[in-house]
Amino acid sequence: MKNLLKISLLLLLAVGFTSCNDDNSYEDPGLDVTLYNLSGTWKLETWNNGESLADGSYVYIELSYRDGNEFTIYQNLDSFGPRRITGVYNLYTDESLGSILRGMYDYENGEWSHRYIVSKLFSDRMTWTATDDAQNVSLYVRCDGIPQEILDQYKDEIEAEESEEE
Repeated sequence: MKNLLKISLLLLLAVGFTSCNDDNSYEDPGLDVTLYNLSGTWKLETWNNGESLADGSYVYIELSYRDGNEFTIYQNLDSFGPRRITGVYNLYTDESLGSILRGMYDYENGEWSHRYIVSKLFSDRMTWTATDDAQNVSLYVRCDGIPQEILDQYKDEIEAEESEEE
């Protein structure tokens, strides 16, 4: 009888401990940071650790891994008018920081001002954090492409580049 009581008590305790674990939440780990998963068109949603862009401002970046890891940036943040900037990018892994993205502008215009840790990569968004400034955090959201009204601003430039390639 004492053994039956002890076993019953132990079973009750075991059931009690397992029922207390109601943490059924699942946190999606996201996608692996690879050239393939980064490829596409992205729009800067927030920067400087959460600030929205001023009305009328934009930054779009197209990342292509098939054509030699080329990027094209369309932006109107740091100049009088809109700019289209091209170059190449590279992705590498730092053992302590993780996946690092760096870029080199075309026409010997140098490297990006920062290298970025790419984290929280999902099919629709990703976070970039400057390796040298943890407060420099940007959120990019995936989009279907550059809006036509923005592309129209660069029509002559794009056509000139296409005719040079032929």
